[in-house]
Amino acid sequence: MKVLVLGGGVIGVTSAWYLAEAGHEVVVVERQSGAGMETSYANAGEISPGYSSPWAGPGVPAKAIKWLLMRHGPLAVRPRLDPAMWAWMFAMLRNCTSARYAVNKARMVPIAEYSRDRLRELREATGIAYDERSRGTLQLFRTQKQLDGIGGDIEVLRSFGVPYEVLDRAGCVDAEPALGHVAEKFVGGLRLPGDETGDCHVFTQKLAALAAARIDLRYGTTIREIMTDGRRATGVRTDAGVIEADRVVVALGSHAPSLLKPLGIRIPVYPVKGYSLTIPIADPSRAPVSTVMDETYKIAITRLGERIRVGGTAEIAGYDLTLRPSRRAALEHSVTDLFGGGGRIEDATFWSGLRPMTPDGPPIIGPTPVERLYLNTGHGTLGWTMACGSGRVIADIVSGRTPEIDVSELAMSRYG
Repeated sequence: MKVLVLGGGVIGVTSAWYLAEAGHEVVVVERQSGAGMETSYANAGEISPGYSSPWAGPGVPAKAIKWLLMRHGPLAVRPRLDPAMWAWMFAMLRNCTSARYAVNKARMVPIAEYSRDRLRELREATGIAYDERSRGTLQLFRTQKQLDGIGGDIEVLRSFGVPYEVLDRAGCVDAEPALGHVAEKFVGGLRLPGDETGDCHVFTQKLAALAAARIDLRYGTTIREIMTDGRRATGVRTDAGVIEADRVVVALGSHAPSLLKPLGIRIPVYPVKGYSLTIPIADPSRAPVSTVMDETYKIAITRLGERIRVGGTAEIAGYDLTLRPSRRAALEHSVTDLFGGGGRIEDATFWSGLRPMTPDGPPIIGPTPVERLYLNTGHGTLGWTMACGSGRVIADIVSGRTPEIDVSELAMSRYG
């Protein structure tokens, strides 16, 4: 079959890769000049199945108020006259219960674990390199209250068989030696040794290059509409003309809802902006060796080769990509407080991207009410973590095969 993949980020490219592996003729349509140029470009670099949790959870509404009042708080809301914004936020609040959190977490961890395994297989098969490391993730607690509150997280990790280590101050320094310079600033941590790190943009570009011999990559092409015959998807209309196909996969992240709306398909995906700094390393002995999650500020500090990637903030502001100095200050505060002298902060590059978030947390993967039209979107902060698994699953579904894991509850039908 001829399969059209809309979007050339990490989700679109991995989808295209596995569709081509399944023997299909694949065309990728991407408005940017290359692969992985938007949300996949400078994310935090974490591949963290163990931290695959919904943002909506018990206690989050109260925490949100505290975060909004913090000087370097992890949350920012910029209200606007956008019904989709308010509908998404109210839907998220409805998911902030213990029961919904448990259901949503149980839907997220399997696809994340499956994805990590598929990534390892792909890496072994292709030799692809992307500043990858397999040194785990350390969630760092600055207060005893934070450390005492991890019981629920540990229960979930145990239930899914995710390896973990609860560390005291000395254990954190053993895992991340540079923290020895600031040991008085934290009390302990939760380490997930099975997590990995890597540059998502480099991975996406290299995978696209490997696939170029058998996939038609159409960059610099803007999609105008999805075409149907009234019942089935037949292709797309672009600024370069019509592209017909037997199947269409929408992997457009935050931009999927606007393209689906004319077809009567409404999905609760909304952009939540994140920011990052990429800092050249000045002193490796003062830099992280893997990922450290600063729990107080919800900021991830990751080693990517000879760079430090610092990512964080949830800013609800529609499709606004403005680079705000206050957000840069928050990222700089966290990284210099824990890894001062590790990087040349004056040479850092500042970036923002739109995470495609669902109000319940899990992505949307599977068929739509329009025949031959499929979705692979809504991964939020976990697109890099879930990419290979999501790509393999959607390729199986499009091919009429039963996926190796049950993803029925990730379909858009869960919204009713």
